[in-house]
Amino acid sequence: MSDLTVDVVDAKGKKAGKAELPEALFDAQTNIPLIHQVVVAQLAAARQGTHDTKTRGEVRGGGIKPWRQKGTGRARHGSRRSPIWTGGGTVHGPTPRDYSQRTPKKMIAAALRGALSDRAREGQVFVISEIVAGDKPSTKAALAALTAVAGDVSKVLVVLDRFEDVAWLSLRNAADVHALAVDQLNTYDVLANDKIVFTSAALAAFVAGPASGKSAKAVATSSEADAEEAVVKAAPAAKAPAAKEEAPAKLKAAPKAEQEKAAEAAPAKLAEVSDEADAEPVDGVYRGEKPPAGYDIKGNEDSGKYHTPDSPWYGRTIAEVWFNSTEAAEAAGFVAAVAPKSEEDDK
Repeated sequence: MSDLTVDVVDAKGKKAGKAELPEALFDAQTNIPLIHQVVVAQLAAARQGTHDTKTRGEVRGGGIKPWRQKGTGRARHGSRRSPIWTGGGTVHGPTPRDYSQRTPKKMIAAALRGALSDRAREGQVFVISEIVAGDKPSTKAALAALTAVAGDVSKVLVVLDRFEDVAWLSLRNAADVHALAVDQLNTYDVLANDKIVFTSAALAAFVAGPASGKSAKAVATSSEADAEEAVVKAAPAAKAPAAKEEAPAKLKAAPKAEQEKAAEAAPAKLAEVSDEADAEPVDGVYRGEKPPAGYDIKGNEDSGKYHTPDSPWYGRTIAEVWFNSTEAAEAAGFVAAVAPKSEEDDK
């Protein structure tokens, strides 16, 4: 099969050329069950779904038992808001829910192609160059143009491009005409109307398909472009003083940086001096990692205790100070971690 060809008519009803309806869009197979499924899903998604009824637990009142359980001769009841009472709750009533159904995009597109193909095979697809000639909106002129193109306009769907402002304004008061943007064309609206009228711009946009995200490019209006140019011109003037102010700031910051470096270096030098001083034993006390011969008593400054080689914790103790005798350790203010046996026996 070849593409369908229809006449293009202008706003005055005169022939202005021909337009081709692609076979893939307007001569596809019409799958009735598929169209039915898509339309049902579309109408279901349009439902508001805010309906709600109150159960016996939500109805006001009914907290007290109407009468006692036995002795009255009447049926037993526990609440006046039971579903069998007037004014009671509703059983299995509607609650808020979402009616939308998941319909694959390919199914939606196939249903739309089938509906358009059915209208095209019946000769109910028309193309008009423009709805209204000129820049002045006119509902009367728009209806006259549609009548000249499609005849009876009691149930007609007009597909417009979003940039055709005059056509939108002209058709907004037409009660029997349903105007729709080309990117909102759907199966239900095609089936709900007997005739489909495309403008030349809308047909070209529909055949071209939706624009991909990668190729889409935003176009600024003239006012936005002027505003952007003003911002660009003002930017260098605003940055120039800042550049001048940064130079003195760096000069002032230089002495502070040198002072901080000197302060950091001072403790390191003091530590080196102290390490050198601690390298030699003083009064039986040695501070260092490798004690000389005879300095085998470990001292821990945090606990203030010393450990002799026969102490049970000697091997697990990390020595911070070494002593050559217990007298030197006690003279430095340390106490024995393990009391002598004589003292333990006295206790």
